[in-house]
Amino acid sequence: MSNAPSNPAPTPTPAPGDFIREIVAQDNTDGKYAGRVITRFPPEPNGYLHIGHAKSICLNFGLALENNGRCHLRFDDTNPAKEDQEYVDSIMADVRWLGFNWGKHLYYASDYFQQLYDWAVLLTKSGLAYVCDLSADQISRMRGSLTQPGAPSPYRDRPVDENLDLLNRMRNGEFSDGSRTLRAKIDMASPNLNLRDPVMYRIAHAEHHRTGSKWCIYPMYDWAHGQSDWIEGVTHSICTLEFENHRPLYNWFIDNIAKLGGAPQNIPYQPNQTEFARLNLTYTVLSKRKLLELVKGGHVSGWDDPRMPTLSGFRRRGYTPESIGHFARSVGVTKFDSVIDISRLENALRDDLNKRAPRRMGVLNPLKLVIDNYPDGQSEDLDAVNNPEDPSAGTRKIPFSKVLYIEQDDFREVPPPKYHRLTPGQEVRLRYAFFVRCTSVSKDENGVITEVHCTYDPATRGGDSPDGRKVKGTIHWVSADHAAEAEVRLYDHLFKQEDPNDVPDGQSYLTNLNPNSLVVISNAKLEPSLKEAANGERYQFERHGYFCVDMRDSKPGKPIFNRTVSLKDTWSKLEKKK
Repeated sequence: MSNAPSNPAPTPTPAPGDFIREIVAQDNTDGKYAGRVITRFPPEPNGYLHIGHAKSICLNFGLALENNGRCHLRFDDTNPAKEDQEYVDSIMADVRWLGFNWGKHLYYASDYFQQLYDWAVLLTKSGLAYVCDLSADQISRMRGSLTQPGAPSPYRDRPVDENLDLLNRMRNGEFSDGSRTLRAKIDMASPNLNLRDPVMYRIAHAEHHRTGSKWCIYPMYDWAHGQSDWIEGVTHSICTLEFENHRPLYNWFIDNIAKLGGAPQNIPYQPNQTEFARLNLTYTVLSKRKLLELVKGGHVSGWDDPRMPTLSGFRRRGYTPESIGHFARSVGVTKFDSVIDISRLENALRDDLNKRAPRRMGVLNPLKLVIDNYPDGQSEDLDAVNNPEDPSAGTRKIPFSKVLYIEQDDFREVPPPKYHRLTPGQEVRLRYAFFVRCTSVSKDENGVITEVHCTYDPATRGGDSPDGRKVKGTIHWVSADHAAEAEVRLYDHLFKQEDPNDVPDGQSYLTNLNPNSLVVISNAKLEPSLKEAANGERYQFERHGYFCVDMRDSKPGKPIFNRTVSLKDTWSKLEKKK
C-alpha cells in the first residue's frame, strides 16, 4: 500500500512517564485491546509539518515502539481545495527524517470515501442524518451559543426517503457547491456545540489529488476521522486539546454505526480518543494559516526557509532529528496548555551538536593581521583538535602564514575596560598557533583601520609559552593565502517578540517580524578545507556557533553556510583548559 521508508525504525528511547502512557499501560494490563497498541499520525496535506507536529509524531510513533505496536501514517485528505501532492511528499520526507517507519501502513482518508458514504446512507436510513438546504452562514447563526440552544433547521424533519434521494443526487453532482449539506441529527440544545447537528458532508466540485473528479461531496473532519481510526483498527487515537470537545461526537458516530450493525469486519473493538496539550514556542507562530501567509506574502523564501518552524526549515538550518526528538520527549505530555521557551529547543540542539560537530575556524568580519617578523612567502601546518568532546575525532592540519584574517571585534585601538583581546602593546594567543603582540596599525584615508601589525614569538608554537607567561585572550584566525571565501547567513528569530500575536487591536502579527532575522555575510573567510564541505554537513565555527552547509543554494566548491544556532558562553571555559 506504500513505498516503505528504507531506514529502520529507531530503537525506542525511554520517555518520561505521562498520563497517556499510563492509560496505555492500564489498557494493556486490563487486556482492553488484547495487547494491541495501534496509533496513527493523521496530518492534513495542506501545508508543511512544523515543530508542533514533531511532538505528535514522536508521541504516536514512540508509543507504538515502546509497546511493540505500530503507528500508521494517514493523510486526512478530505479538503481537495487546499491539498496538494507536494505536501504529501514533504510530510513523508519529514516523518522519515525524524527516523520513523510506518512500513506498509500508509493510508489516506480518501481510501475510505466509499465506506464513509455507505455509513452516511445507513445513518440517513435510520433517521440519524438529514439533508439540509441552509447555507453555511445560516447554519452558523442558528447553531446558538454556549448560553443559548440552537434552532432546528426547517429541513430537520424531512422524510427519510426524500433525504436518501437528495443525498444520492448530491453524490451524483446535481447541486452546486454550498447549496446543500448532510447533517447528523443529534441535539440542537446540547451544551456541547459540536453535537448540534454537525455537518457530515459538503458539496465541492473540486479535483482531488488522488480520486480526481470521482467525488463531488467530501466528508468533514469529524465525520471522517473517527471512522478512519475504526477501519484501521486504531486503539489509541491521540489528539491535541482543541479536539477534546469533539470527543463526544467522535464516540456518537462510532456508537450509532455499531448499533446499526455497521461495524468494520475483523475489528472487535472501538478506538478511544485521548487529548494532550499542543506545543507552543516563544518567538514562533505554528498556525498553518499564518505559515502559509508568510510563504505566500514573500516574508520568507519558502516553506523550508531556515527561519520557519517547519521541519524542512529546521532540517535546512542544520537541526538534527535526534535533537528534535530529545526536545519533544523533554517537554513532556500534559493536559495543560503552556508556552515553551525556544531556548529549550536550542539547548537540545547544542547538546547534540557539541558531541558530533567538527570544529573549524571561520572569520565572519575579516580584518587583516600582518605578522611583521614572520618570513615572507613561508607557511606551515599546525595541529588543531577536531572535537574536544570526542577524542576519536583526532586532529587536522591548518595552514599558517604571514598574513592572517581575524575578526574586527578582536581588535580595539582604544580598548574598553576588561578587554582581553588584541590591542596596541597587548599580547594574545592565536588559537592553536602562537602568541602575538600588536605593534602598529594601518589606516585608509578615512581613518578606518585596514591592517593590524604584530610580532610573534616562535617559541610559543601550539599556543603555550615555554617561559610560563600567561595571556588572557585567545582569538581565532584564518590564513589569508589559504582562506576559503564563502557566504554565511546568520539567522535569528523570525519574530522580535516572544508572543508574535501580542499586537494592538487592528494590527497584524506581521508587525512583529524581526527585520534582522537574516544577515548575509558575503565575504567570510574560512579554513580552506571548508571549500569542499558537502551539502548538509554541520560544523562548529569556534566562538561563533554551529553552522550547516545550505542544502538548497550551495554549489560544489561554493558552499553557503547557515548558522544553525549560536554558542553558549563556553569560550572562557575553553581558555581555562589551555
